[in-house]
Amino acid sequence: MTALAAIVWGLYLAALGGLALFALHRLSLVARAARALAPIAPCDPAALPVITVQLPIFNEQAVAARVIAAACALDWPRDRLEIQVLDDSTDDTRARCAAEVAAWRARGVDIVHLHRTDRVGWKAGALDAGRAVARGTLHAVFDADFVPPPGFLRATAGAFADPRVGMVQARWGHLNADASLLTRLQAMLLDGHFAVEQRGRAGAGACFNFNGTAGVWRAEAVADAGGWHADTLTEDLDLSYRAALAGWRFAYAADVRAPAELPADVAAFKAQQFRWAKGSIECARKLAAPAVRARWPWRHRLEALFHLSHNLPYLLTLIVLITGGAAIALGDGPAWAPIVHATSAVGTLAVLAAFVVTADGPRAATLVRVPALIALTAGLAVSQSRAIVLGAVGRVTPFERTPKDGGIGQTRVPRRYRAASTGVVTAELTLTLYLTLCAGLAFARGAITPALICVWLTAGIGAVAIATLRATR
Repeated sequence: MTALAAIVWGLYLAALGGLALFALHRLSLVARAARALAPIAPCDPAALPVITVQLPIFNEQAVAARVIAAACALDWPRDRLEIQVLDDSTDDTRARCAAEVAAWRARGVDIVHLHRTDRVGWKAGALDAGRAVARGTLHAVFDADFVPPPGFLRATAGAFADPRVGMVQARWGHLNADASLLTRLQAMLLDGHFAVEQRGRAGAGACFNFNGTAGVWRAEAVADAGGWHADTLTEDLDLSYRAALAGWRFAYAADVRAPAELPADVAAFKAQQFRWAKGSIECARKLAAPAVRARWPWRHRLEALFHLSHNLPYLLTLIVLITGGAAIALGDGPAWAPIVHATSAVGTLAVLAAFVVTADGPRAATLVRVPALIALTAGLAVSQSRAIVLGAVGRVTPFERTPKDGGIGQTRVPRRYRAASTGVVTAELTLTLYLTLCAGLAFARGAITPALICVWLTAGIGAVAIATLRATR
């Protein structure tokens, strides 16, 4: 084996081994997710707290009225329910929100329209501005694309009877899961997150995070943790760990769902995933050391490290794609390569099985989508790797909210709300060409199976790049 081949195979197998490690960790979450969670007790009718519902909104013409109506329909005593429309909009959404708020106030709902003109701190700044004037002891948060069911507060607020509970997170549902293959794959990813990651961490008693929406915070816990911070793009993950480090416990309402609209095109989906990935690495830079030093059981501290770095597999995937393509073209690797391949394959199959089991709908239909899910993951690798690197080096980027179209079952997004490109389409197309050449070399030397795998993943990367171009232009 030449020196170049040794380097290529070494990097490839090291990255593959890293992916296997994360896959095995996810298997442990699957085991922990099987544990029964304590149900949330019903609210005491004689001691219902005042709840402030916060609706952070920024340029959401298509869905602003819908989420305001859903919040006003929540089943809670009117004298103990306050709704804040936290509106940072710079377009006609502002006027639409003002009109909706006025109409609902005329019907006796305690609802206020708080409009900021500077958008300092983005969503975190809006939530903190609302917190400063909120009268509720509990704060429920719903993003603009959510439609909380009327019984949401009744199903979650009972957890706060325990004075140690600082936050309750519910599961997300999907309003438009069947709109396209892209939305079906997103639904699979999110179902896996809530049914395995969130439930698994909750079942083990480890720190799990507020998902930014469809949850309720105790106002005291937010204040005790220092309020909402805007120094990361995932203010929800950041606050969760600061509150946990301050001694607060969380409850997971696994049986409560708040449906939401999934991004309708690839550009919007990539923008959302970019923000989540970069923000998680920013939180890791900020909170990994405090989590390691925390007076938690060692298992919980280890889980925190996996949790805060859970987007690293995207970077490892990119390394595998680049070096793996070359390794396939070069030929056989070291004698111990099959061991790494086998471990990685077993871990990957187990993770995919978890996605199939936890997804809603027929198992057979979900199973058929697994190859597309793997291809989509490969297609996100370049954009997500950029997010990870920028987060690791501390590069500041603006908070870009995910566009919503408000048209359930539609896949076209109004142009004014198209997502901006994450700036990696050229790199994605280059990687597509590179892997196509590697697959051709593998075919030429008779390595059919590796070449077919390479073609499969290359198709995913190319499809994501082309779909991004179509969505942004």
